[in-house]
Amino acid sequence: MIALLRPALVFLGGFTLILGLAVPLAFTALAQLVFPHQANGSLIERNARVVGSELLAQGFEGPGYFHPRASNAGQGYDGGASGATNLGPTSAALLEAVTGRLEGRRGVAADAATASGSGLDPHISPENAMAQIPRIAAARGLTPQRVLGLMEQHIEGRTFGVLGEARVNVLKLNLALDGAR
Repeated sequence: MIALLRPALVFLGGFTLILGLAVPLAFTALAQLVFPHQANGSLIERNARVVGSELLAQGFEGPGYFHPRASNAGQGYDGGASGATNLGPTSAALLEAVTGRLEGRRGVAADAATASGSGLDPHISPENAMAQIPRIAAARGLTPQRVLGLMEQHIEGRTFGVLGEARVNVLKLNLALDGAR
């Protein structure tokens, strides 16, 4: 019996060390070497202080900021509670939530009324951003053309030229707005 058990335990221990420790450490080291910014969370710093990540939405309220997509991640934009609502297209609760977001607004982009799958999508569509320009320009005392120019500078194209749609990173754009005084 021990003759059969010993090789099994040796393989279990060996593969645990290789696949559970060596391979993850090797991939972590490779990521740190090749993509250090992304491997460390794509953090954005201002004045030696982390203000957010390019990859995660955060709540911006107030009339002087671009607002992100709605979030169903916990109480706001909680990365620990990321996830979709799992409400289907026939759900009364989903219809009520979308209708509430559209209240008093016409002709808005779809992403202005819906949450992303994770609830933490850091991007909005250029159409959504454009619809917010008059409010932001008035609140900041800037011309709509100035805000539009900043927004256009922050449009990111499709990934690899074919994946996804054009988008605007809300955190980066709001930081640019803060610097445009």
